[in-house]
Amino acid sequence: MAIEQIKMPQLGESVTEGTIEKWLVKPGDHVNKYDALAEVNTDKVTAEVPSSFTGIIKELIANEGDTLAVGEIVCTIETEGGASEEIVEVKEAAPEEPTAETVKPTEVQKHAAPVEREKGAKARYSPAVLKISQEHGIDLSLVTGTGNEGRITRKDLLEIVESGEIPVAKVEQEAIITPSMPVATSAPAPKPAPANVPVAVGDIEIPVTGVRKAIAANMLRSKHEAPHAWTMIEVDVTNMVQYRDSIKNEFKQKEGFNVTYFAFFVKAVSQALKEFPMMNSMWAGDKIVQKKDINISIAVATEDALYVPVIKNSDEKTIKGIGREVNELASKVRSGKLKSDEMQGGTFTVNNTGSFGSIQSMGIINYPQAAILQVESIVKRPVIMDGGMIAARDMVNLCLSLDHRVLDGLVAGRFLARVKEILENITKENTSVY
Repeated sequence: MAIEQIKMPQLGESVTEGTIEKWLVKPGDHVNKYDALAEVNTDKVTAEVPSSFTGIIKELIANEGDTLAVGEIVCTIETEGGASEEIVEVKEAAPEEPTAETVKPTEVQKHAAPVEREKGAKARYSPAVLKISQEHGIDLSLVTGTGNEGRITRKDLLEIVESGEIPVAKVEQEAIITPSMPVATSAPAPKPAPANVPVAVGDIEIPVTGVRKAIAANMLRSKHEAPHAWTMIEVDVTNMVQYRDSIKNEFKQKEGFNVTYFAFFVKAVSQALKEFPMMNSMWAGDKIVQKKDINISIAVATEDALYVPVIKNSDEKTIKGIGREVNELASKVRSGKLKSDEMQGGTFTVNNTGSFGSIQSMGIINYPQAAILQVESIVKRPVIMDGGMIAARDMVNLCLSLDHRVLDGLVAGRFLARVKEILENITKENTSVY
């Protein structure tokens, strides 16, 4: 018999970890290759972890609710043939050379109380945990983990960063003290407790689902890591509205779906991104990656979650093609049939906040993208035209949030001006939806 390991798969390009939402098997169950073992949530998708082997489930390493880095072991399977291997040796044995998942031996607090380790045992941290600890100077030996077997998770560190109480190595604190300096002693500041929200009769307590936790984690990461800047431009879309309204009935009869204003906006943004490729970039630590493909992420909401499917190569599609894809992706989200690969590869986000009647808003950037554009509600307003005449015009605000590490006001302003120019020149005479 042999013991095989099932590891946390990578369920997206920028996904670094996943949360075990629900186990679909238990120890002793027989599974076939490709059978679903567990439901996993990430900040991008909910998916199933398939078995890579046929055999008997031996041990569930992770518990429901645990967050593990990509590549970490979630369970073990006993298969026919080969020598048996004890999983505890894989977890605790010290490698000959340090790797990205190991650090020098130290008294790491993995549980609520310190845990004694055998000589040579190593503390194992995921790449995401190591990255955050290095960026914020967190001494991991002073952190109590809430993950499987007391493992420190990225969520643990983000909570510490948010609280502002960064645990620093004791040796670093003592290094600034000299015998000639009087030292005032005081108790360490306590970690802020969770908000004490009183629950009265009639209040409803709603459990936080895995999807909602993933959304919260991604939004928090974006606000913590990306310095947001914001700008807005006003656009006269009277001609575009008249053109779309003149063809919508015939289009619906011919194509079977509505041609929406949103499809025109996505097409205009895609064209402007082609002319200003820096807007189609991402921050990658020591470099900025300017993406070749223009893939527009769009936000689609359900009753309790927000999904961000992607229109691939939107610059190569017609207004009709974009409209059809928006309609199909939204239908898949609401019917629960959206696939993981349909939410991957986005390079720029366009959000249709105007569908809720909003006229001005600041979006949180869809990490690791560099910008998000909010398309607000089209409102008829009096506008002073050339010559001083006042006319009722269809106006819309376009609100752009940008990552100031990647983009400056100059390129963002020119990009928005170009989107405005494209939209204001859409007419029946010079624009085709096909």
